[in-house]
Amino acid sequence: SAGLSTALASVLIFTIVVDILGNVLVILSVYRNKKLRNANIFVVSLSVADLVVALYPYPLVLTAIFNNDWTMGDFHCQASGFVMGLSVIGSIFNITAIAINRYCYICHSLHYDRLYSLRNTCVYLGLTWLLTCVATVPNFFVGSLQYDPRVYSCTFAQTVSSYYTMSVVIIHFLIPLLVVSYCYMRIWVLVIKVKHRVKPEQRTKPKPSDVKNFLTMFMVFVLFAVCWAPLNLIGLAVAMNPGKVAPLIPEWLFVTSYFMAYFNSCLNAIIYGLLSQNVQDLLALCMPKLLLVETSRCATEGLKSKPSPAVTNNNVAEIHV
Repeated sequence: SAGLSTALASVLIFTIVVDILGNVLVILSVYRNKKLRNANIFVVSLSVADLVVALYPYPLVLTAIFNNDWTMGDFHCQASGFVMGLSVIGSIFNITAIAINRYCYICHSLHYDRLYSLRNTCVYLGLTWLLTCVATVPNFFVGSLQYDPRVYSCTFAQTVSSYYTMSVVIIHFLIPLLVVSYCYMRIWVLVIKVKHRVKPEQRTKPKPSDVKNFLTMFMVFVLFAVCWAPLNLIGLAVAMNPGKVAPLIPEWLFVTSYFMAYFNSCLNAIIYGLLSQNVQDLLALCMPKLLLVETSRCATEGLKSKPSPAVTNNNVAEIHV
């Protein structure tokens, strides 16, 4: 319906704008702070994974919504579906890498510098994206990237192969979820023990900034799990019996689960903006400059719109103050 299309387009436009602005700020905040570059390389990687969907697949989905059909051809259909898959799997793998990194940093701090030297960190990052590509490429062989008019997207078709759909949900969602949950559970246990001074062995006490960083990444993980769980659970149910279960899934539930998943790409940037001091500092630095540019533009337009004789020295002084 027209109302639903408008709602979906509004959600997607908001997601694209916040996704681009927020994740660019996150990347710039890490780039500006040399101390953060090594430690937060996976955060930048996660931001890149979120950013790419806002630059390519989402605008195509928006075009399909406006045209009420896919008009961009099969190449863009397959390419956008592949990029979206890279983004999704890249996000969960990067979230897993971040959780393992935080676990080593807080729970095994004495060995952290050796485990996460710059060279090793780059190797881990390369491995993360290599696994992402390996996990996404089989879609071409299975033929699972298809246009779905319900969500106006070229995306993963859950009914093409039961075994493939089940393996995707288990390997790309459930197993990473278990790994991340284990890492954060161990961190929580350590933080609670430190707080109550019942630490069983001598470890470096986590700094308040470390705990805040951990909480930020924990929130990113929770929101990812909440946004992607409905779609993955639907996929798991469909995989068990495609012919019987797929027709029973209400269209509103399927569409809502998809756009919840799409919306997640901008949530990470919002969380960083609310909880990360570095992003807040960069935002505080950028806002006065943007306001100054806007004020100067308005002043220039104001001057141009006034007749020359009416512009006195006092007028100009007032404008520039």
